[in-house]
Amino acid sequence: MILEKLEKILAKEPPFRLKQAKRAVFHELIEDWDSATNLSLDMRKKLKKNCPLKINHKLFKDPSGDTIKALIELEDDNKIETVLMLHTGRRSTVCVSSQIGCPLGCVFCATGQMGFKRSLTDGEIAEQVLLFCRYLKNNYKPARTVTNVVFMGMGEPFLNYENVWRAIGLINDKDSFNIGARKISVSTSGITEGIKKMADEKLQVNLSISLHAPTDELRQEIMPVAKKYPLKKILKAVDDYIAKTSRKVMFEYLMIKGVNDTMENAEQLSKIMDKPLYMVNLIAYNPTGQFKATDNKTIKLFKTYLERRGIFTTQRYEFGRSIKAACGQLAAKNK
Repeated sequence: MILEKLEKILAKEPPFRLKQAKRAVFHELIEDWDSATNLSLDMRKKLKKNCPLKINHKLFKDPSGDTIKALIELEDDNKIETVLMLHTGRRSTVCVSSQIGCPLGCVFCATGQMGFKRSLTDGEIAEQVLLFCRYLKNNYKPARTVTNVVFMGMGEPFLNYENVWRAIGLINDKDSFNIGARKISVSTSGITEGIKKMADEKLQVNLSISLHAPTDELRQEIMPVAKKYPLKKILKAVDDYIAKTSRKVMFEYLMIKGVNDTMENAEQLSKIMDKPLYMVNLIAYNPTGQFKATDNKTIKLFKTYLERRGIFTTQRYEFGRSIKAACGQLAAKNK
């Protein structure tokens, strides 16, 4: 939203003015135009009036200190959630939302159960990254910065493709956040039209597939979207994507107790994942209602089985369960 306003306000100014203003916002991370001393006083007053830099939000911090969730109130009073994950070392990942709610209705996902309101603009998506860039600058000495961005928050990114891709362009832009394309990941439930589009994009952004079941029958039970996008269709789109890009694709697999975590499921999964540039990421489920999490022992057995079958398998570290900031928990219900 900030960028949209900047472009409108500075439309009649020389191009370098917009570049100066963008640098002040996205590199210097100012929160008030009075700090942009390279701009004239009149220009600062104009921007202060017509393009305020405040982002209305509340923060929720996990006791571990490695996860911070933000509830952002948008200009139309709708609310979205975004999450910052602090990894060992200097890596800091922001999980961004692309829609308010989600139209797909996955039964294990809190966002899916809240319904769908609208898609976010590119500016509203990028603003989530800006918020945490400011947070890291103000709270860490020496200052940390956002190094990675994942589109795994509220909503289905490929049902908001144009705005998501414009936001990715802004996140990658050297005059804005300057985050490398290979540090950006987009997760889809299997919208094949989006996979095909992404294969033709110039930026080498990472692709992830929210799989969560090894058969169409089981997948349709927990993910209604699977009725339109069966596994055969999704895997064909992924194979075409790999043929064009030569890039690895991650398949995310939530481990849900008694639903998709048996050794039979592991065998079924190994059969469809047995390809060179496929990788499976097992995720400990974070309860949001009727389902329970698979225990660690079962996850380990599941992972070991896949690895013995030659499947490249990782297990995601758990972030943010205590503040409902973990996978599948974002629902913007906080006040």
